[in-house]
Amino acid sequence: QVTFVESGGGSVQSGGSLTLSCVASESTYITFCMGWFRQTPGKDREGVAGVCRGNTAYADSVKGRFTISRDNARNTVYLKMNNLQPEDTGMYYCAPIDPFLFSPDNGTSILAVKGLNYWGQGTQVTVSS
Repeated sequence: QVTFVESGGGSVQSGGSLTLSCVASESTYITFCMGWFRQTPGKDREGVAGVCRGNTAYADSVKGRFTISRDNARNTVYLKMNNLQPEDTGMYYCAPIDPFLFSPDNGTSILAVKGLNYWGQGTQVTVSS
């Protein structure tokens, strides 16, 4: 089964930047529709960025600050995060997203594929004010 390994998290001050990386164990998955998700204590995991068929979508809370990209040759998906705010604090994960539900520029359509457990260990992002 494919695995995803996230890295690049850390602790930064408000206004800082981080770039997260997600490496897939199988190349076909990175060329598939992929998303980044964030989970904070007491809340459900939410999609923050997705890329699918050449289109992207972002949650309203990160639009204009986060950028998702991928390098198929490296089996890697990235999340560049600028102007980080304390509310961006959380554990970040990557996973394949459902292409039939994805809609460009619609942040609520970033939904993980159901039925299989793709979730890796995640990478922690902590933003202090």
